[in-house]
Amino acid sequence: MRLVILGLIGAGKGTQAKICAEQHNLLHLSTGDMLREAVAAGTDLGNQANEYMTSGQLVPDELVIDMLLERIGQPDAEGGFILDGFPRTVGQAEALETALTGRALDIDTVPFIRVPEEMLLERIAKRAEIEGRADDTPEVAQRRLREQSEGIEGVASFYASRGKLQDVDGVGSVEEVNARLEAALAG
Repeated sequence: MRLVILGLIGAGKGTQAKICAEQHNLLHLSTGDMLREAVAAGTDLGNQANEYMTSGQLVPDELVIDMLLERIGQPDAEGGFILDGFPRTVGQAEALETALTGRALDIDTVPFIRVPEEMLLERIAKRAEIEGRADDTPEVAQRRLREQSEGIEGVASFYASRGKLQDVDGVGSVEEVNARLEAALAG
């Protein structure tokens, strides 16, 4: 099973991705984590990514996809994977689809964990309080949500047009959301 999990900041996407990966013995791939690991390991791709990251630039899509392809080519990805945090734009989704097709692979399904904006803002505020995150102030959080929403909705439409999108109600306990996610994957 190969999945892309979508959700806005605070929707619980990362939590659900980890649980789903464990339940289905999938490799959980967070592109942010992958970039940091590649930089720390000093790989060629990591060194290239580090040049962009240290200068405050976004790592180019091609480089991120090359890292993903390298990673999913390893033995522990043979049973499947779940992508968490990528793609974030339609251009990234198209590039990922092209790259996977070149390896005779495809994304099977794309669960989108949906939570109303006001609830996301509450969750982000709680997280900021607990973790002391300066990037989660109400004003910054609202701006980030709006910016991210535009890209994610485009990605959702991209996968919906391919019959792969599964909306999942993200309101409720972690267990309730996971049960809905599992039902979407089974359906």
